[in-house]
Amino acid sequence: MARSWKLIGAALRCQRFHAAGSHCKGRTGAEHLWLTRHFKDPFVKAAKVESYRCRSAFKLLEVDDRHKILRPGLRVLDCGAAPGAWSQVAVQRVNAAGTDPSAPVGFVLGVDLLHVFPLEGATFLCPADVTDPKTLQRIRELLPGGRADVILSDMAPNATGIRSLDHDRLIGLCSSLLDLAPDVLEPGGTFLCKTWAGSQSLALRKRLTGQFQNTRAVKPRASRKESAEVYLLATQYQRGKDFAED
Repeated sequence: MARSWKLIGAALRCQRFHAAGSHCKGRTGAEHLWLTRHFKDPFVKAAKVESYRCRSAFKLLEVDDRHKILRPGLRVLDCGAAPGAWSQVAVQRVNAAGTDPSAPVGFVLGVDLLHVFPLEGATFLCPADVTDPKTLQRIRELLPGGRADVILSDMAPNATGIRSLDHDRLIGLCSSLLDLAPDVLEPGGTFLCKTWAGSQSLALRKRLTGQFQNTRAVKPRASRKESAEVYLLATQYQRGKDFAED
């Protein structure tokens, strides 16, 4: 991980982005801006060097480095797993591929409506809707003991361009995942989900506070500053009990 952050730091200091200019020719203004930002993004470069499937891997890496939510032997449910970057991180951190013979072997199950290419150490259930009761049954069949120690979600609905509507739809997805917790999440477990700042965020956070001992909002460095994206991290799942927010 230290190597990854060194790569990111070096990319941040680099001022020569010839590739961006060559790839932006013939594009619309919006496409040009997006591609320029993309090629300048240090996390994109680091993801390629470290062989992560996309830059979002660094969001989970930073959250885990700071809050220690993943460790060898844990069972992880990765919701909205495509293209598989978070599952890659989870496999490494819980030792799901058994690469460390001295550590407990964990388990990673990824679920997505889209196809996810195979990944050593991970099991993928796709295409599948994680909110479908039939999918829930398959999830419980595939998870060892029928339970997960960690539920991860980097899911987001297809954007409509209407900010308030997109926000409400994403909060709805997070709420649907939280509905699964009584059936899937182990007591003492962890829940991490992506949200967009907006009017319904507080209600979701209050709901998490009522079911988890600790709840906090986190904004990893890989989450772009201009983005409304915020992650809610809830730990020590104890359904039905009320706790003060930390």
